[in-house]
Amino acid sequence: MRLSLLALLAKEPAHGYELKQSLEQIFGGAYPSPNIGQIYVTLGRLEKDGLIRAVDVEQSNRPNKKVYHLTAAGREALDVWADEPAEGPRVRDEFFMKLVLAPMTGLADRMALISRQRRHYLGLMRDLNGLAERTDRGDRVALLLIEGAMLHLQADLDWLERCQEDLL
Repeated sequence: MRLSLLALLAKEPAHGYELKQSLEQIFGGAYPSPNIGQIYVTLGRLEKDGLIRAVDVEQSNRPNKKVYHLTAAGREALDVWADEPAEGPRVRDEFFMKLVLAPMTGLADRMALISRQRRHYLGLMRDLNGLAERTDRGDRVALLLIEGAMLHLQADLDWLERCQEDLL
């Protein structure tokens, strides 16, 4: 969340609730709505790290609010983030560790583990299909996010088939 907040602040200064609303508007229902407490904790850490600065803005009928501004160090962090490739495939996969180690210790049967994981992925896929059906066709950002998640799930389902073929 740190870098997404920095990116929004690069566009314009904002307070916490505006940042929350921006994330919800940009990503729609495809992206879990951020907790406002988490946003303010993250903003506090970004300020402590010198990536943003807060300015108190007086309000007539309400308590003052903090409006956050990106600093030069924050802009530099965003530039580095934009230039670096995103994290690639995970090699330390928790499910694979479970699949290999649980049968060795007598905790679980491999086929049972694969079947349970497959059911879980299929349930997630159904949820994503439902979310895609409820998402406005004009909301391309949300639809692309949903499609990406579905493609990753399909790859995970294909990989489970491979594990079943090779390990059983």
